[in-house]
Amino acid sequence: MPGPAADRGQVPFRGAKEEIGARGEGPGHGGGPRRGVVWRNVALMSLLHLAALYSLALIPAAQPLTLLWAYFCFLLTALGITAGAHRLWSHRSYKAKLPLRIFLAAANSMAFQNDIFEWARDHRVHHKYSETDADPHNARRGFFFSHIGWLFVRKHRDVIEKGRKLDVTDLLADPVVRFQRKYYKITVVLMCFVIPTLVPWCVWGESLWNSYFLASILRYTISLNITWLVNSAAHMYGNRPYDKHISPRQNPLVTLGAIGEGFHNYHHTFPFDYSASEFGLNFNPTTWFIDLMCWLGLATDRKRATKPMIEARKARTGDGST
Repeated sequence: MPGPAADRGQVPFRGAKEEIGARGEGPGHGGGPRRGVVWRNVALMSLLHLAALYSLALIPAAQPLTLLWAYFCFLLTALGITAGAHRLWSHRSYKAKLPLRIFLAAANSMAFQNDIFEWARDHRVHHKYSETDADPHNARRGFFFSHIGWLFVRKHRDVIEKGRKLDVTDLLADPVVRFQRKYYKITVVLMCFVIPTLVPWCVWGESLWNSYFLASILRYTISLNITWLVNSAAHMYGNRPYDKHISPRQNPLVTLGAIGEGFHNYHHTFPFDYSASEFGLNFNPTTWFIDLMCWLGLATDRKRATKPMIEARKARTGDGST
């Protein structure tokens, strides 16, 4: 999330198959640039993206309802990360009652970007040690590394060591987080692949082939890349009205794709703010969702940066932009 000339300092984002052979601390897991390549991840991600490209050719033959369903699944996937793993479990920016936490955990499994515990733990490391070797997707290493390349190599030893020192007892105290972690593989198969595929096939007669490639493979691949753009583009391109001394930027295109997560200079300056933005509901569907849950009585205790606090910070460290 730094820019072409990132100054300094920087889940989600959290890559999908980080756990597959990418852990450990033996030879090749250390800090140098020659860390071992996780060829299994390279192969799987390559195959996934090739399948997604093939999926594009199926769009003209698909029923409109199938495309709408794929987009609906994308929105659920996004909320599982933005409202769930990110704003709720990583930053504790609001409180959610049990039914909402169960829903967000299911949506998070649909996202298939590591379980809530690991996503939140690594995201906390990302905030605490931004743009250092302890940052899982250190954007100082370039766009490709911060976008997807970090999944292709073993974790830097600093990521592992710093992550072990963080207090994550709040995550382990949540039975929803523990349940999802215990049964993660099963929930991923069901939520990310089986349910998105079966609904169009069973309900309105879409072909199983189209259902699988459009509602599962294409939707999943797009959601991954949009999340990764928060790690890459939103750390490289945009202005810094709140803190010019850190890399994260305000990026409108990322905001649009990631349903409100592109106000990244603001978010890294005020990470406790449930809206992740100064602008409330504007261009922020995740904030709409959390506010709706509060109206329904399923969420409470939304945290916000005050206007005087924001203005004082902009005057002291901002780049003068708006």
